[in-house]
Amino acid sequence: MLRDMLRFLIAFAVALPVLAGDLQVGVGRIKITPERPIFLSGYATRKKPSEGVKLELWAKALAFSDKKNGRVVVVTTDLIGMSRSLSERVGAEAEKKYGLRRAQLMINSSHTHSGPAVRDNLDSMFDLTPEQRQEIVDYGNGLVSKLVTVVGAAIGDLQPAEVSVGHGTGTFAMNRRLAVDGLIKNSLNPTGPVDQDVPVFRITTPSGKLRAVLFGYACHNTTLGGDLFLVHGDYAGVAQAELEAKNPGVTALFMLLCGGDANPQPRGTYALVEQHGLSLAAEVSRVLGDAMKTVGGPLQSAWQTTELAFAPHTRAQFEEELKGTNWYKQRRAESMLKAYDKGRPVTTISYPVQAFRFGKSVTLVGLGGEVVVDYALRVKKEFPSEDTIVAGYTNDVMSYIVSKRVLKEGGYEPVDSQIYYGNPGPYTEDVEETVMAAVKRAMGKVGRKR
Repeated sequence: MLRDMLRFLIAFAVALPVLAGDLQVGVGRIKITPERPIFLSGYATRKKPSEGVKLELWAKALAFSDKKNGRVVVVTTDLIGMSRSLSERVGAEAEKKYGLRRAQLMINSSHTHSGPAVRDNLDSMFDLTPEQRQEIVDYGNGLVSKLVTVVGAAIGDLQPAEVSVGHGTGTFAMNRRLAVDGLIKNSLNPTGPVDQDVPVFRITTPSGKLRAVLFGYACHNTTLGGDLFLVHGDYAGVAQAELEAKNPGVTALFMLLCGGDANPQPRGTYALVEQHGLSLAAEVSRVLGDAMKTVGGPLQSAWQTTELAFAPHTRAQFEEELKGTNWYKQRRAESMLKAYDKGRPVTTISYPVQAFRFGKSVTLVGLGGEVVVDYALRVKKEFPSEDTIVAGYTNDVMSYIVSKRVLKEGGYEPVDSQIYYGNPGPYTEDVEETVMAAVKRAMGKVGRKR
């Protein structure tokens, strides 16, 4: 009888969900709205600075800690993208002040095209006066300080929590690469690949009171066009604001997933950005009200850096480009020729890959750059044993990160966009396998097997 009772108790204990308190979570937030007029990034058609603020911009942080002192911190920003130079400064300061290793800090950007230009990101896009360029430098310096502050606020707020994850489905993302007469145009492609997944992390107190929600979607924040000059977080900003308004005291954080080749549809007006943001918030709210999977420790993190190779180029190529009439190509040519003059032509670019694993139930993968949907679909297919969430726009946005398929098709993402990013040209055909090799190494370091 005693033996049977013991078996029952053991079986019951194994079947229990992770107990509240297995993880501690802290929440932080800080406003990052520019205080003065500044060039808004994302559209080369803009020829003047911002004219006001329609929606405030925020940086927000979630710090997670387990019982074995494992820690990870997720930071989300309403920005076009972080540059490597800025994110490295944030990482170095966070390590100095909080003992946080670089692998433990993930910084994601929503890629709003109605946010400020960020230093060393899309530098070739605008013809700026010295004063306008200094505004961007000053904003970047202030941004570093604010991001370090918000990381510290989240760590200082650590307290017992229950963490759960669930998934919903978005409705407005559409592939934007359409084949027309054998060429790829930046146009609607209703049959093209897209990822409508809406992953949702729910953070509550042990008693069940909602404290924070982290959610993601794979779609450009480009509902608002280049003809608008008010600071705004686009649909992601509206969705966060709506969730916080409906849940007073709660912090809502948005992560942009692999939406490099997806645009919101329809688009172009403030009414449409409200429509998309509210629809996304409604779906997140629905998921929060459903049964969700409990997430616990241990927490594991990994960081991998690899080098992406550019297709071969020559000095003569850029000398010819410099003679042309395309101002953007001329800017790129000047930069490339300076590198040739120094005897160090640009042949590769550094690329970061990151992974956070929560127990044996959820893995969050962070990829740098504007990542096309093929990567999310492939990573989830190759690592099917547990929930895998793949975010782009993480830690550094240095270019579009195209798959082999997209590279072969050509078009804006693999070729033309490199002009605005100041890169010499498209990547080599091994770009996808190089990125995936780094993903697999990172997954291996957090114990994920294919």
